[in-house]
Amino acid sequence: MHKSYQSILPTHNKLLQKRWDNTYYDEHRRKVRTAAPMVDTKAPPTYMHLHLKLKKLQLEEERLATIERDNRILLEKMSYIMRTRGRVDNRNMYEYKSLNKEKRQRELLRVTKENQAILQRITLRQPEYSAKRWADIWDEEQKFIDNISHYPKDWWTMKERSKSKLESRSQKKRSETRENEESIDEERTELKEQTKQEPKQEQKKDAKDEEKSELKEKKTQKKEEPKKSESPTKQSESPTKSNEDSKVAE
Repeated sequence: MHKSYQSILPTHNKLLQKRWDNTYYDEHRRKVRTAAPMVDTKAPPTYMHLHLKLKKLQLEEERLATIERDNRILLEKMSYIMRTRGRVDNRNMYEYKSLNKEKRQRELLRVTKENQAILQRITLRQPEYSAKRWADIWDEEQKFIDNISHYPKDWWTMKERSKSKLESRSQKKRSETRENEESIDEERTELKEQTKQEPKQEQKKDAKDEEKSELKEKKTQKKEEPKKSESPTKQSESPTKSNEDSKVAE
């Protein structure tokens, strides 16, 4: 009984009611599937004449064709000029002639004369106000102000100047002390280097003296050797001389 179809509304025949309910439900599902939306959310339609502009392509091809034609004509002309001397003479004997040259010159002269006259009037014009008189009046007013004022003129700048002078002096002293310290350090380093180099120099001097003494001894030995070789030759010559003297006496 529980497996039989249970309708919502009371019916006389449950089998027919089941069929009717199934048909109603299938019809409802079909309508839901085929229901059209109230708002159109589809993409806008695409038109080929907006994406592929045939007129633009045609104009581009025509432009390229004209460029190619002009280039071909230019190449033909250049080749003809290279093969022959050409038909153009680059000498131009025409002289430029202006129709209103004299008028422009007269206008230029008139403008220059007017400018010179204006400049002369400006330079000869005497001034309405005297700058020297104004300067004298200002100096007198400054004297009165100095007499009335409690502090001297530009007292704040004087303080700054004194401070700057003191700072400059202190900087000079510091720089001098640094230079002196650096010079002292350099002298110390030089003395240390000299002290290190002195024993080396003494050793070199001793070696040089020894070499000189050895050379002197060698020279003296060389001088004595020829003297020794000459002494026996002299002794051998003396008996020959005595024999010759005896023969002469006989």
